[in-house]
Order: sequence, then structure tokens, then C-alpha cells
Amino acid sequence: MTSTTRTRTLKTLLAPSLLTLALFAGATQAAAPLRPPQGYFAPIEKVKTGDAAKGCDATPTPYTGSLQFRSKYEGSDKARATLNVQSEKAFRDSTADITKIERGVSKQVMQFMRDGRPEQLECTLNWLTAWAQADALMSKDFNHTGKSMRKWALGSMASAYVRLKFSESRPLANHPEQAQLIEGWFSRMADQVVSDWDNLPLDKTNNHSYWAAWSVMATSVATNRRDLFDWAVKEYKVGVNQVDADGFLPNELKRKQRALSYHNYALPPLAMIASFAQVNGVDLRQENNGALKRLGDRVLAGVKDPEIFEEKNGDEQDMKDLKVDSKFAWLEPFCSLYTCSEDVLERKHEMQPFKTFRLGGDLTRVYDPSREKGEKGS
Repeated sequence: MTSTTRTRTLKTLLAPSLLTLALFAGATQAAAPLRPPQGYFAPIEKVKTGDAAKGCDATPTPYTGSLQFRSKYEGSDKARATLNVQSEKAFRDSTADITKIERGVSKQVMQFMRDGRPEQLECTLNWLTAWAQADALMSKDFNHTGKSMRKWALGSMASAYVRLKFSESRPLANHPEQAQLIEGWFSRMADQVVSDWDNLPLDKTNNHSYWAAWSVMATSVATNRRDLFDWAVKEYKVGVNQVDADGFLPNELKRKQRALSYHNYALPPLAMIASFAQVNGVDLRQENNGALKRLGDRVLAGVKDPEIFEEKNGDEQDMKDLKVDSKFAWLEPFCSLYTCSEDVLERKHEMQPFKTFRLGGDLTRVYDPSREKGEKGS
């Protein structure tokens, strides 16, 4: 047998094995578990013993009813920018238990990651388990405000839960049954959120869609579901491809005096999605020529000089929301994705720590732990 023949024979024999190895390597790579940014792996800071300052509040009543809620902008024109005080009160009253679990879970997780008291963890898991067992927030009878509440609640709870799931302290290790129940509920809710918000026409795709995508992204990592991850990335791309060359979002410009405020409100979910995608090998920073950076820069410029937005849409801007530091929590993931200028970093440091329940709690502890200080934010 000549050397050439031997080489051919060897290649023929090895080909199936090499193919199998290549397929296995590809499958292994594709199946890499989803993970959050590095800060979510942080351990519990310290374990305190003795009586806690406050016990566990009664579990909010799981909300299993119709998701038909009045809008706080009821009676407003199509700009949806004028608050209706009466309908807002009705909305707050009917959604009180949903808001309580959103805020409560976020606060309890922050306290537990700081103090490590087992009763804080048990309180959180008991609340979530009760809602999971009731299959809360899953009604198919909903209006726009109702489906909005569903995705907001999912994003709040799932992103707080991610801190428990991935902490190197492994707080969930002794609670496998509760974790399975909670994650199963999150998973079902995410499927419904996808159904609620998928493939909307572009003129109806605004900040609500970005917040829906954030809730699905947080759930994808909590439950290791690549299909949910891919949907969140798809919706992110739809969102940032709406950003024009000057950094404006046309559908948020329609919000008249609240246009700047709603541009700012669009940034937290988009920045968080990009951050979560980045650590899972999907770089979204340059989508639509760096649209996320362009949007962030435009908002920061608008906060300094609101006339930029007034000149664009003709309305004097309502700056009330933009005086709340926690509304700028998006700066934490944003400045981990892009190089922020010195003046932006200085401003970020003045406002830290950023605590916002809709993004799962204390983002400064996750993204910029060396700057953590004091008790500030919401």
C-alpha cells in the first residue's frame, strides 16, 4: 500500500469520528448555559444572626383575576401624556398586590444578599411559590394595561431571582422544589408575554415592547431557555432600529411633553438586554450604527438642555421624572457596554447607588460594586 493510499484510507476511517467530534463540539457550544453579567455571581456579603429588624410581611394575595385595568392616561388624546388622577387611583388600587410582590421581592433579595438571613430568603421564596402555585398573572382576559402589568411584574421578579440563582453562595441549593415551581411559572408567564407582544406593527412598537423583551431576557437566563433569549434579542433589534440618525425614537417623540421622559424610560430595558446578550456571546452594541449609544447620548444631552426635544416635537418638556436618580439606572449597564465620558461617569457617581425594582434591585452592586455607598434610590 502506497503512502498516498494509506493516507486516503486513514482519512476515510477517521472521517466519521471527526464529523462526530465536530457535531459534538457544535452541540456543546450551542448548549452553553445562559448566564447573567459577572456581578450577579457575587456572594452574600455577610451572614447576620440574631433577630431580624423586621419579620416577613403577609404574602400579597396572588392575582388570578382578569387583567383588565384602567389606564392612568384614561381620556387622554393619542399622545397618552396627560395623567387622569381618578383612573390612576383606580389602577393603583386594583394592582396593589402585584406592585407589592414586585417591590417586596426586589427589596427582600437586596436585603438577603447584604445580610444573608435565612428568613429573608424564605420570605421571598414563599411569596413567589404562593403566586406560582396559584398560576397568578396568567389570565388570557387582558387589555393593554393588563398585559403591561404582566410583563413589568415578570421582569421585576425574574431579574431579582437571577441574583439568587447565580450567586456563588448558592442560596437556592436547599430549595430545589420551590425553585422548580417558581422557574416553571416564570417560564409560562414569559411564553404569554411573548404571545402578548410579538410582531406588533412598527408604529405600535415602543417602550412597552422593550420592557416586555427585558422581562423575557431575564426569564431566559433564570430558566436557561435559548428560545426566550433569541426572542428578546429580536425585539431589541426592532427597538434600536427605530432610533434615527440623531438618536430620537419616533414613537416616543409622539408623547408630547413627556417625550424626553419616555426616551429615558426606553433606555433601561434596552441597556439591560444588551448587557445580558453581551455575556452570552451576542454583541448588540453596534446594531443600527451604535443606536443604543446614540439614544443614551441624546437623552443625556436632552436632560442638560430640554430645548433639544422641544425643538424636535414642539412641546415644552415635563422634567419631573428626570429629577429622580433611579430613573437613570440604565447608566450602570450602559457604561459597562460603552466607554462613558468623564462627565457622564461623574454624574453617574453622584447618583449612585441605583436601586430600581423593575430591573431587579441594586444595579450598582451588580455593575459597579466599588462605588456602592449609603441607602439611596428606589
